[in-house]
Amino acid sequence: MTPRERVLAAMKRTGRPDRTPFEISWGAFTPLLMKTYREKTGSDLPPEEYFDFDTRSVVPSPSRLKTDFTRFFPEGVQDDTTFDEWGIGSVPTLYEIPDFKYHPLNRMTTVEEIEAYPWPDLGAAYRYEEVAAQTEEYHRRGYAVCGEMYQTIFETAWLMRDMQDFLMDLLMNESLAHAICENITRIRIEQARQYARAGVDILRLGDDIVSQQGLMMSRETYATFFKPRIRRIVDAAKAVNPDILIFMHSCGKIEGMIDDLIEAGVEILNPVQPECNDLAMIREKYAGKLSFWGGVGVQSVMPHGTPQEVEAKTRETIQTLGPDTGFLVAPAHILDPVIPWENIEAFIRTVKSL
Repeated sequence: MTPRERVLAAMKRTGRPDRTPFEISWGAFTPLLMKTYREKTGSDLPPEEYFDFDTRSVVPSPSRLKTDFTRFFPEGVQDDTTFDEWGIGSVPTLYEIPDFKYHPLNRMTTVEEIEAYPWPDLGAAYRYEEVAAQTEEYHRRGYAVCGEMYQTIFETAWLMRDMQDFLMDLLMNESLAHAICENITRIRIEQARQYARAGVDILRLGDDIVSQQGLMMSRETYATFFKPRIRRIVDAAKAVNPDILIFMHSCGKIEGMIDDLIEAGVEILNPVQPECNDLAMIREKYAGKLSFWGGVGVQSVMPHGTPQEVEAKTRETIQTLGPDTGFLVAPAHILDPVIPWENIEAFIRTVKSL
């Protein structure tokens, strides 16, 4: 089987692949771990090429828009602030995850202000010309292609508004919350169409809507603000290409929200975080309704286990979530420097041997 055939057979549950497909989440490591990767392998290739993952990812080309987001922060910003195209400003930290310190919608009080905001052009056709070319080339080489659209609605909304304020909006300022979510959704719908036109196999959505203890919001709130909007994004992609697969990432204890995700059109669940979910129960309840992607803990065995324990847990995870129910094995999140290099090698060696 080619990697693409392997991934699609697993995710569509149309037959048992010759082995369980694999990747490392997001196809890369954090910067310090990338330094270790270069030192240990001596390779200039990206990890997905060096380790030969079964998937490849594509993202939109850079925007031609030039927006000065500092005007939304009259008190000024730190000199080392970096703004993304949504206007979210981050500053470096001592660790590898930046501090998302600046939230451009934070001071807004009216729907009119939200509507007048300079929203990004992520749905513009010119940004997907290279996506289409890359997808064609990856398909020619035999790989399954994922179109990346993480932080689909909820996470982008709270990053633009500020977490506390946005959660309060969901309860006490519904018109403002709906305006924020709707503007994001309109952009995501166009992105979904563009990815589908470009021929990607899997549309990767993602929003952390739960904590590791349980629901971050009520199911009623999710059904009011997010579920129908996710459904519209899914429907937009499927209208262009009915065969495109819909993947949803949500870290945390997702067990209580899986039915809602399925009703919204999700077909692949990621990362099925093992530290806070009952993987065997999820398989028993949802096998045949969902495929699974991930499953190997980055808070448990990957940083704290021995290479032998990583191998054993990887094999156990494949038996729990797969191999004949639709499963792609991967670490449950991006890998960082606390994970010993020997454990990464053990994971790769194990998945390639099965």
